[in-house]
Amino acid sequence: MIDRFGEYQPDVTLMDLRMPQMGGVKAITVIRAEFKSARIVVLTTYDGDKDIYRGLQAGAKEYLLKDVKPNELLSAIRRVDRRQQYIPPEVGAKLVQRMSNPELSERELDVLRLMAQGMSNLEIGTALSIGESTVKSHVNRILSKLGVNDRTQAVIIAFKRGIVSL
Repeated sequence: MIDRFGEYQPDVTLMDLRMPQMGGVKAITVIRAEFKSARIVVLTTYDGDKDIYRGLQAGAKEYLLKDVKPNELLSAIRRVDRRQQYIPPEVGAKLVQRMSNPELSERELDVLRLMAQGMSNLEIGTALSIGESTVKSHVNRILSKLGVNDRTQAVIIAFKRGIVSL
C-alpha cells in the first residue's frame, strides 16, 4: 500500500484504521514521514477517542466515520485538498472527552486490559507479578481517572473509547 502511494501520490487519500498487514495509523505515519505534504482523511467505523487521537496525531487531516453523508465526505475531501483541516463536531466532542480525562499509565492500561478479560485482582496480580493490594490501587486509580464507580463501567468505557479491544 505504501508503494502504491509513492507510485501515484494522490492529492487526497482516504484511509481506514483497520487493514490487513499494516494498520491505518502506522500507514499514515510511514506515508507522512516520506511525503510531508500527503493529505490523508481517516474514514472508518472506529469512533473511540483513542483511535481519533492516534489518527490525527499520525498526520491525518480529517477523521470521518463511515456513516458520513456523501456530500459531507465530498466536502471533507475538497477541504483537505485545499490544505484545510476540519474536525466534525461529534469527533471533536470525543477528543474533548479524551482531553478532560487524565491519561492512564502503562501499568494501569495493563490492569485494565486484564480486567476486560474478566480476571480477578488476584489473577491480575499473578499475571503482572505484583501484589493484590497493588492491583487494587491500580483499579481505584483507573476508576477515578475514567470517572466510573465499578469495574464493569470501567471496562465498558474502555471498549467505547477504544482503550481496549476484543
